[in-house]
Formats: sequence, C-alpha cells, structure tokens
Amino acid sequence: MERVHTGIIGLDEMIGGGYPKGRTILILGTTGSAKTILGVSFIHKACQEGRKSLIIATEELPEDIIAQSESVGMSFEKFKTDGILAIEKIYEERTTHAKEILAYGIDDSDRLQSNIIGLLDRISADIDSVLIDNIGVFTLNMSPNEFRAQIDSLVVGLTKRNITAVLIMDTSADSRTENIASYSVYGVLRTSIKDNPFTGSRERLLEVLKIRNTKISLEPMRFEITSKGIELMKK
Repeated sequence: MERVHTGIIGLDEMIGGGYPKGRTILILGTTGSAKTILGVSFIHKACQEGRKSLIIATEELPEDIIAQSESVGMSFEKFKTDGILAIEKIYEERTTHAKEILAYGIDDSDRLQSNIIGLLDRISADIDSVLIDNIGVFTLNMSPNEFRAQIDSLVVGLTKRNITAVLIMDTSADSRTENIASYSVYGVLRTSIKDNPFTGSRERLLEVLKIRNTKISLEPMRFEITSKGIELMKK
C-alpha cells in the first residue's frame, strides 16, 4: 500500500513509511497534548509536496491555527496564497448559528452541531489531504448509534475519493461515544500528558494504537514540541 508522509521525523519509520494513502487516521488526545500540531504537521508536509489540502476547523479560528503552526516552524501563508491549502471555517459558522438561535428563536439547533456527513460536501473534488479538527464537537447531542452511522459514512466517503484524512478527537468526546470512532478508521494514534515518576516532570507521549496491515510497536514514544515542530525523543 502506498504511504504518505506524516510530517513527523521518525514517525514514518515507526508505521511502515507513513499514513496509508487514501485512508483515514484518528488522533485522540487530551487538552494540550499536541494532537492539533500532529494533525497540521501532516497537512504542512502534504502542502510542501504539492498535494491540495483542506483543514476543516471546527473549534478554532483559522488565524489561530495558522499562528499556532507558525510558532512551531510551519507556515501556511504561501500555500494559501498559491491555492494549495484551503480552510473551512466551521467554528465561525457554529458561533454565528448560535447567535441566530438566541436572537430569532430558531429551533434547528442541531443543524451544524451534529452534521458529520455534511462535511463531505465541503471537500472539493481536487482535494488530496484533509484535516478535521475537532470531530468531537459534533457529538454532544448524538447517540452512539447515530455517531457510528455518521462516522462510518464519513470514512467511507473519504476512502472512495482516495483522500488521506486525519481526524482529531478529544478523549472526552471519544468516551462519550463509547470509543466507536476507533473501529471506523484505518489507524489510531493517541497523544497524552503524564507525570514521569522517576524525574518528577511531565511528559508528552505518542502511542500508535493501530494501523491496519502495518506492523507497529505499542510502546509509547516521548516527544517534545520544538520550534521545528514535534520531535520524537530517543529511548
């Protein structure tokens, strides 16, 4: 199976050469565990290699995502100017919709809050790589059965179009939906922050929980966020 680069030095080698092309990878993580940086690293590398890419921003303003990326050595401005990268502003739409509900008493409050399948309509035919950050925001009013149906439809739709996609999901949403997303996707990575009992310091960890048809190590890898992005630490 063809692979595409993750954008993380050392991670490609850990997972057989990169993310499987045309498949969907889920990145789970707690707040502050660098799951977004892991996702934008993939998109930045895709843009560098000339693959048309899309970020669907569901819980941050595009300018905040760009600023965060620039702080770790990844600039997206040239790619936006050249048309290699587009950003869908779902977060702004959600906040505008919330204001309309309050102001006019609109009763379809779930229209943008739980329409995962509708994200496919926002991906143009020429897109190769997609980052959706954060898929968890759609799950607040969704039953596990409905979420399974919608996430399956999203993943199948992306796969049929041969799009390599990374979905970000916070661990609270994953628990709320009974960990269903992990069964729908091709691969799962998890970031976390834990206390090291030997050093007394806090550390960020990256685990590869599964990637189908790929030999992986289940041992967590320590990593740091540097001015050049995520850096995996030697054992």
